[in-house]
Amino acid sequence: MPLFDDLSAGMRKAFLAGVGAVAVGAEKSQELVDDLIKKGELTVEQGKALNEELTRKVKETTAEASEEVLRARMRAMTPEERDEWLARAARIAEEIAAEEAAAAAEAEAAAEEEAEVETPDEPAAEPEEDAEDVEDVEDVCPQDASDVSEAADEA
Repeated sequence: MPLFDDLSAGMRKAFLAGVGAVAVGAEKSQELVDDLIKKGELTVEQGKALNEELTRKVKETTAEASEEVLRARMRAMTPEERDEWLARAARIAEEIAAEEAAAAAEAEAAAEEEAEVETPDEPAAEPEEDAEDVEDVEDVCPQDASDVSEAADEA
């Protein structure tokens, strides 16, 4: 198995070197686009389009390189090692899916809790006025009520 570990380490280093080269290339291309925009040789819109195209190509290249490294690694494995690796990858994928589901459930619970705080289930009760509780103005201040009536008549 030491040969496999050496091969794996070498492949990993080669892959990381390739990714690093792609990243540096992406940075340099972004600088070039920015310089062309500053000089007026490209419009901002053209620069954005060019940058998006370059970013897409970088992602494609990285994905292709990653797949080639994976293929090379799997070719170096015995069928038993591939089966073990696939089982381990499936277990990791299940763990990640469980973590994501738990995080989503936690976020949903937090959002529901926040919604409950912002909008209570029952609106605040408004005081009800019974006809018996409301006193007629004339009953409280009969003299003031007649003054108001007289002032209204005069106007």
